[in-house]
Amino acid sequence: MIDPQLQQLKGKEAMPSAIPGQGKSTPNRSLERGLDLLKAFRPGCEYLTNGDLSERTGLSKSTVSRLTQTLVRSGFLDYDPISGAYRLAPSLLSLAHTLYHGSSLIRVAEPLMREVARQLQVNVGLAAADGDEMVYLESIRLSTRKSPRSVGTGQRLPIELTALGRAYLSAEDEVRRNSLLQHFQTRRCASRWAELSREIEDAMRSVERHGYCAASWQPQVVSIAAPLDLPSYRAHTLNISLSTRESIDKVIARYSGPLIELAATLRSQLSERIDS
Repeated sequence: MIDPQLQQLKGKEAMPSAIPGQGKSTPNRSLERGLDLLKAFRPGCEYLTNGDLSERTGLSKSTVSRLTQTLVRSGFLDYDPISGAYRLAPSLLSLAHTLYHGSSLIRVAEPLMREVARQLQVNVGLAAADGDEMVYLESIRLSTRKSPRSVGTGQRLPIELTALGRAYLSAEDEVRRNSLLQHFQTRRCASRWAELSREIEDAMRSVERHGYCAASWQPQVVSIAAPLDLPSYRAHTLNISLSTRESIDKVIARYSGPLIELAATLRSQLSERIDS
């Protein structure tokens, strides 16, 4: 079942005052629910039945059945009569291709990120917030030591545990940030949340003072992240990460400067494109 706190969070996102550019019209709940079904598909689950989708989204089976039929007719889901399950249709890959190759942000960022990754032999990522997760828009993996986790464009990671996510929280407005924090709290036991909330507070203070934060949420993997913090890209963050046995402090000392420089260069080039 979907987390009730996340349902409430989505409701707040739908309020006209929550996100600039939404307008004042009443949100189309059928469309929102249909998109929730598409987001329920994750790597490793090619096929999902109506029952699977109902469990993952918290929607009734009758509602899911109506929506999946519509999504099949619209060309966003394919139905397999043998398994009685659905899979994402090729049209979605076409949309992702259009996003990736049509994005001026990725077009400007990719060569800058690749140069940093090549010079320092590290991994460099660009991610954006989507609900309660971050999504990699670009991921260049050139670290000399292989990470235990394979990360690629389009992959998701938790906001509350990662440097990318915490950098995003530091740049988000207070109402939205508090909604997310309340949601994260419902997913953790009291002792674990007390520790996590302190780490998030420390990360936000670090971004405020230094322009970046660091985290090591997986063994021997350290990430440093900085928010892009531009009006058109407030939900976007950059990171440098690597698999290492060194302490976070040593990684920060070596790579925080290049990360801040990369973020500043990207902001400058994006601002020039917007102004021209």
